[in-house]
Amino acid sequence: MLELKNITKYYTVGETKQQVLKGINVSFRRNEFAFILGASGSGKTTLLNIIGGLDKYDSGDLIIESVSTKKYNDRNWDSYRNHRVGFIFQSYNLISHQSVLANVEIALALSGVSKKERKKRAIDALTKVGLKEHINKRPNQLSGGQMQRVAIARALVNNPEIILADEPTGALDSETSIQIMELLKEIAKDKLVIMVTHNPDIAQKYSTRIIELKDGLIIKDSNPCDSLEEKIQIKQYPKLLCLY
Repeated sequence: MLELKNITKYYTVGETKQQVLKGINVSFRRNEFAFILGASGSGKTTLLNIIGGLDKYDSGDLIIESVSTKKYNDRNWDSYRNHRVGFIFQSYNLISHQSVLANVEIALALSGVSKKERKKRAIDALTKVGLKEHINKRPNQLSGGQMQRVAIARALVNNPEIILADEPTGALDSETSIQIMELLKEIAKDKLVIMVTHNPDIAQKYSTRIIELKDGLIIKDSNPCDSLEEKIQIKQYPKLLCLY
């Protein structure tokens, strides 16, 4: 379902044009916990944003369910972001004056879901991350770990196939980070979770795959998705199916 073919990306600052991604080729399995590692400026977050449809590539192709996105219009990208991808950010991005429940419900606002169904789904998602008793609180009444759990519930509420996490434990203490990582590891049993981090120790402990970037290029992939081999194996090992 998900394949990046020779993706390039440039940013222009003043009169300077900088190439951030220099021909990225990678495919992902339907359920795996893939980490993207690399130094600052290597292109990690740009790659994640392109996968999530938050940023547009300059050349190459992002292929979703065997369909090219080269001719995607704004409506196509909106639908992709709203239904197929969930985002988790380091800064949580919660609305401070809204309740925990409302912060999760807002992810369904553009999905044409009734008010009753929105509430039910939001409560279900918050229950899954262990926050059922906190649904009426405001974000400032929660700990950092609890706020990140709200963000995870918001990412899950549309039941997307892909969860994208950008340094989700960067602002958390060690004990809380472990709790969040265990939660994401559990989610990755049923979904594709792609996480950007600077922490190789976390990646080694929790990942099923580590993709390393340097200067806009993939320099190492610990468990690449070999489409031909894995399509042959799919009848015996269905969880190995590449997202093609």
